[in-house]
Amino acid sequence: MHKLKIVLRNTMPVMAGYIVLGTGFGLLLNEKGYGFFWSLAMSLFIYAGALQYVGVSLLSSSASLITVAITSLVINARHLFYGITMIGHYKDAGAKKPYLIHALTDETYSLVCTGEVPEGFSKHEYFFLVSLFDQIYWVTGSIIGSLIGSLITADMTGLEFSMTALFVTVVVEQWIKEKNHIPVLIGFAASIVSLLIFGADNFIIPDMIGIIILLSIFRKPVEEGRKKS
Repeated sequence: MHKLKIVLRNTMPVMAGYIVLGTGFGLLLNEKGYGFFWSLAMSLFIYAGALQYVGVSLLSSSASLITVAITSLVINARHLFYGITMIGHYKDAGAKKPYLIHALTDETYSLVCTGEVPEGFSKHEYFFLVSLFDQIYWVTGSIIGSLIGSLITADMTGLEFSMTALFVTVVVEQWIKEKNHIPVLIGFAASIVSLLIFGADNFIIPDMIGIIILLSIFRKPVEEGRKKS
């Protein structure tokens, strides 16, 4: 029980965001005519916040499988880069590894990417519980949104911005927690340059590539800064 309390405490920022975001997703999905079981299934098996929001439009517009596949690849391409950085952390995870891969969202990544594990946990046990708790928050929010949506009718315009708000919260949390701000500054710089060069519709993949290159170049200062902190 003590371990669960620690995981709950460490994942509370994500809980606050995921309950709201999941609720928004459930509301939007219900507004398009897709009820409780659609919301539950998508949150269990897709579990990709931004893609699920876009998925509402794809479902309601009867998009082709090719369109769905390309859209999914573009939106979730950043996870290819996340996955590369987590190879070492998830090595030898055994039976937990498939779920750890499935549940690696942006916010979960922000909690496990440092590799820091509270006392009393094994590394993979802690990573698994963090990933599980985060998904439970999202699924719970989706169910709440779907149920509320079936009872009320309201204008859902602007709910999509809640995803951006959560990303900002996670970055601020990391900035406060870590004394070494080089990774965050690299992320900001690469994102701004990529946005200016490639535009809002095409900057994500070049941005991720730029971040990987810069982090590789400044790997030693980043690691030294973390040791000092």
